[in-house]
Amino acid sequence: MIQHFQYKSMYDNKQLPGWTFSFYFSGKKYEGNYHKNGSIEWTSHEPPAVKQEDLKKQLHELMLFHVYE
Repeated sequence: MIQHFQYKSMYDNKQLPGWTFSFYFSGKKYEGNYHKNGSIEWTSHEPPAVKQEDLKKQLHELMLFHVYE
């Protein structure tokens, strides 16, 4: 489960899409960029391959809730 999720706009002009995010999972901090097309670019180490798809789904849900509400 994702904990301590945070996000912010990549650009000063908040109308431009693109966000940076960070969260903790299993005691490790992960960071990345969430692009307007829904793609995720990890800027820290990547989560374990077996958990990556589940984490991506959770990230999409969180971003939809917070950014596109």
